[in-house]
Amino acid sequence: MHIARSSLSAALMATSVRAFSPAASSSFRSSAAISNLSSRTFSSTTSLNANVLKLTEPAKDLLPDVDVFIFDCDGVIWRGDSVIEGIPETLEKLRALGKKMYFVTNNSTKSRKGYKKKFDSLGLDVPAEEIFSSSFAAAAYLEQTNFKESGKKVYVVGEIGIQEELDLIGVPHFGGPEDGGKQPDMGPGGALPHDSDVGAVIVGFDRNINYYKIQYAQLCINENPGCEFIATNTDAVTHLTDAQEWAGNGSMVGAIKGCTGQEPTVVGKPSPLMIDYLCSKLGLDKGRICMVGDRLDTDILFGTDNGLKSLLVLSGVTTEEKLLSQENTITPDYYADSIVDFFVDENAKVEASA
Repeated sequence: MHIARSSLSAALMATSVRAFSPAASSSFRSSAAISNLSSRTFSSTTSLNANVLKLTEPAKDLLPDVDVFIFDCDGVIWRGDSVIEGIPETLEKLRALGKKMYFVTNNSTKSRKGYKKKFDSLGLDVPAEEIFSSSFAAAAYLEQTNFKESGKKVYVVGEIGIQEELDLIGVPHFGGPEDGGKQPDMGPGGALPHDSDVGAVIVGFDRNINYYKIQYAQLCINENPGCEFIATNTDAVTHLTDAQEWAGNGSMVGAIKGCTGQEPTVVGKPSPLMIDYLCSKLGLDKGRICMVGDRLDTDILFGTDNGLKSLLVLSGVTTEEKLLSQENTITPDYYADSIVDFFVDENAKVEASA
């Protein structure tokens, strides 16, 4: 897969995410990296140390060395529509220590504005400017490559989150939920007409994926010269509910990849686009940032391949057995049952006095 990578513009640095308006959307500066977007494939080949450290003394081993925490959401902050126990109190304690926090999710079903509503509904007081989704990353990538200036359209395989982010940057689009109930004519002589002005197909998680969308996407990619195939992420599974794992966007991307023979440009984790954004906008020191997630091949790889500290939590899709298996080659600095363990000593004292 191809990974988008380049730095961000001064305009982006001066922009406030809070406004959620076209004027407040991000802009990227062009650079030599833009003409070489497919040059980096992420793969960690570090042999797993059998003694990967479980976080037992966070007050000594982690918290003093970290100024900024980047949290994945599904499996770290919540599962489905349920907050993981102890998370609100843990976030409050981190803020009280002066730690900065950002929430970066590969789930593209919501825009940044949509995720703000979800945080609010779960009783989590998280400012809008701390939230970033792969739907935002897809729109930011199009700005980075000056897509709007091409006069082309975007066909969306995905949900409203991608559409809302494209609206903010003024890029015309169609597809998405509106094509959820469509069926192509597959009778004798049947053919599905497609728009030759589509210059990019964005594939995000889509609970209404169907054959019409797959066929339309492959026609645009295969028959429109220069049409780009963009994936918000390639996660194998996701948390739709807290009861089980569900097929993730990797299955949607795989369907389009299978019928086009094309590799997508991936803009979500482990792409460096988001960490480039944060460091450029806020002047952060990568050596003082810790990526916290529940997936080895996205969250932890995002940390290890971008020079961050990394911590795997077992509150999501990855088990301790998988982490410590001989087959695993992606090594976090630490692992913990959940981020509630950041204050394990303090919690123990409270329980002892109860």
